[in-house]
Amino acid sequence: MAKIVGSASTSHVPAIGGAIAKGLQLDPYWKPFFDGFLKVREWLVRQKPDVVVVVSNDHGLNFFLDKMPTFSIGAASTYTSGDEGWGIPVIEPVRGDPDLSWAIINHVVEAEFDVTTCQEMLIDHAITIPLQLFWPDQSPPVSIVPIGVNTVQHPLPSAARCYKFGKAIGDAIRAHDRDLNVLVVATGGLSHQLDGERAGFMNPEFDALCLNSLIGDPERITGYSTRELVELSGTQGVEILNWIVARGILGQTNVSEVHRNYHIPISNTASAVQVLECA
Repeated sequence: MAKIVGSASTSHVPAIGGAIAKGLQLDPYWKPFFDGFLKVREWLVRQKPDVVVVVSNDHGLNFFLDKMPTFSIGAASTYTSGDEGWGIPVIEPVRGDPDLSWAIINHVVEAEFDVTTCQEMLIDHAITIPLQLFWPDQSPPVSIVPIGVNTVQHPLPSAARCYKFGKAIGDAIRAHDRDLNVLVVATGGLSHQLDGERAGFMNPEFDALCLNSLIGDPERITGYSTRELVELSGTQGVEILNWIVARGILGQTNVSEVHRNYHIPISNTASAVQVLECA
């Protein structure tokens, strides 16, 4: 049976990809951020994941404002990154796991979640940057199952709905009949707003509340409305929904936080990485 080993969640700011491409990991501005991944890589070596179920939001490569599914799941055998600009080089194609993808799709549809199934899907910085941060010196030694969440076009799914969606995905993984070590990755956030009167907004206190709640009391975050999340975390800070889905995937099992790094600012974003390990 498939086993969920834990989650590693991180910010996916495009500037991170530019810094990687320019070799700025030791630059004083970037070093506190990149140093936060040293322990993540050590943990991944111990866990030996086979597959990464990565929860992110699309930035226009697959969907745009005229067509924005609430939830989407990739079912491709290969995922190619597209040229988004930002000075981020495209990476080598990443292997998919269609067998696990379809097991998840079938299960969540039976659980009454309407998802968009993508047998072809491009991946953007929301996925490529975490893969480069976790495995910086090699092609990722894992296959991926991309899970997409609408954090862009209102109406957004509620935090409570996202948590339930994650729980359905987790049930599907644990019921899968292959021996796999599955890592859950959420990308995005934390608090930030890139436009409007509050451009540059960050909220370290709310970020800390979210990170603390994800360890042992995830349902605390699900009590916030979408409007409250925007107010507390910023227009783009609602990417915390991705983290809530990921925590739902872990389920009600006992989890422990084995690593956290929080840093302000990275390109006007409160960036974080958090590793949760299942008991």
